[in-house]
Amino acid sequence: MSSEFPGDPDHGQLGNGVIDGAVEPRNELETRAPYRFTTGPRAYVERAGRTAIKAWGDRAARGWGFSALCWIGWSDFPVFLITDRNRGIPATVPTRRGGRPQQSDGLMLGFLRMAPFRQIFTLATAALGLAGCSANPAPTASASATVAAPLAVVSPVVSASVEGGAGAAPPSPTVPPPAPVVFPVMLGIDVLEAQGFNAIKGKRVGLLTHPAGVNRTGVSTVDVLRRAKDVKLVALFGPEHGIYGNEKAEVIIPNRVDQRTGLPVFSLYGKDRKPTKAMLKGLDAMIIDLQDVGTRSYTYVSAMRYTMEACFENNVEVVVLDRPNPLGGLKADGPPLDAKWKSYVGAFRVPYVHGLTIAELARLAKEAPGVLSVTEDVRARGRLTIVPMRGWQRSMRWPETGLKWVPTSPMIQDFSAVVGYAMVGLGTYWDPRAKFDIGFRHGVGEQYAFRGISHRTVKSEIVERELRAMKIPGLSFRRISVPGKDGKPMTGVFIEIADWDDWNPTELSFYLMQLACRIENQNPFAVTDLSASGFLRHMGSESFFRVLQRDGAKTDIAGFLAETRKQTQIYQTQSKRYWLYQ
Repeated sequence: MSSEFPGDPDHGQLGNGVIDGAVEPRNELETRAPYRFTTGPRAYVERAGRTAIKAWGDRAARGWGFSALCWIGWSDFPVFLITDRNRGIPATVPTRRGGRPQQSDGLMLGFLRMAPFRQIFTLATAALGLAGCSANPAPTASASATVAAPLAVVSPVVSASVEGGAGAAPPSPTVPPPAPVVFPVMLGIDVLEAQGFNAIKGKRVGLLTHPAGVNRTGVSTVDVLRRAKDVKLVALFGPEHGIYGNEKAEVIIPNRVDQRTGLPVFSLYGKDRKPTKAMLKGLDAMIIDLQDVGTRSYTYVSAMRYTMEACFENNVEVVVLDRPNPLGGLKADGPPLDAKWKSYVGAFRVPYVHGLTIAELARLAKEAPGVLSVTEDVRARGRLTIVPMRGWQRSMRWPETGLKWVPTSPMIQDFSAVVGYAMVGLGTYWDPRAKFDIGFRHGVGEQYAFRGISHRTVKSEIVERELRAMKIPGLSFRRISVPGKDGKPMTGVFIEIADWDDWNPTELSFYLMQLACRIENQNPFAVTDLSASGFLRHMGSESFFRVLQRDGAKTDIAGFLAETRKQTQIYQTQSKRYWLYQ
């Protein structure tokens, strides 16, 4: 987030301000989603007593070239199914024996498997009883109905002579309605609505939100609250980029009236970053619905912290609607923030990748002394209500939630960029105002924001070779090329996560700092503290910065990372008391 605001005193740039473009296809490790909900043709016949015969499906309803006859024998015999003799489609057949589905041979050509002789009499008697049924033509159905209806739920073919007498038209196949979309995760706003808005019923509320503040079906939280009964939404509050995400970088956002809703919009990225007493006047509660990306310098958590402070000081309840940490809740990485460098891009003294949801951070701020810049008496009196998610687990990354990603800022258009922000944000930092420049840029041309990197003076093949030689766990690198604005190719190095479990999110950034010292003509960190202040507010560790200044290319990155991991392990143990999920 800070990457997009070089003109702000709290912000430098984490790269070159690349806008969204083509997205690099991600590997299976980054997009795996075990929650798959599929439908398809499946033949299933339940046992009914000792023997039963059913005729299932027909040519028109199933689009199969041959009607299927299924037979259930004695209790110790499996179910048999005739496969499509025209298409050779194998059928999954439930069986009593062994407890596992069996797959029939796709070349069965419509013949039953062999049955023992003691079943012949039962089979022959039942088959004669159905002779008339199998001889009748199947009712017709449209092609669309055939596609829309899963085979497992199409009604059995019934003879007209049995159902309606001579001349009666055969019934049309039953087409079930489309199955509803199933979401593994209910967001805080979904839970609030499911509970009848009990937490805010009868209250006048303000809402701090942005474009990604939507429910699981994509409806804005603004609209959900406006139509809620016994809830009065009276004001909106906007963080960086504003409530609609359409505010440009480096521009102070003024207060205004929202043209769509007629509600006043108070900017928390303007003259004030903390709500004033006048802004909070008349509010019973402040609702916070912001999508974070799991990284300390992304300023939505800062907006939440400053808002909590103001509300606690003015006796306004805070209601946080929780959302997933897109990186999951198990990874924490990077140095913690020195107290000296707390700022709007470092509002919490946590590792750079903190592993908490936004509501868990709110809980930490409420319960841990010294996090909020308020007196202990104010903190103790402050009222915090958390509406947690349902279904979210710490092992879930964003693709596994079943939710659509809504861009949280111009350069964080998808989950790939979320991962990249944590990975190269610090290593591609530059501040043109302060003339601080590590030399690396994220993005290649106008594509691959935070996933492709290049150097302003060094060829990409050299960068690729150097990165490969580092053998950083969990990562692989390959060169890519895209057309530039002038039509000439632009090259860079794409960063692939080859093993998510081995991957340490911030590790690459610190190796980039060391590499910059080696390939630059002079140490880019040999600057004044004033020039490096933006970098220090983001990176957080002044002691490591001093080592970079002193040792440059000889900096012991492995030793620094080992020490940082010890600190991170302590943090993870202590932060578990604020977890809302396992």
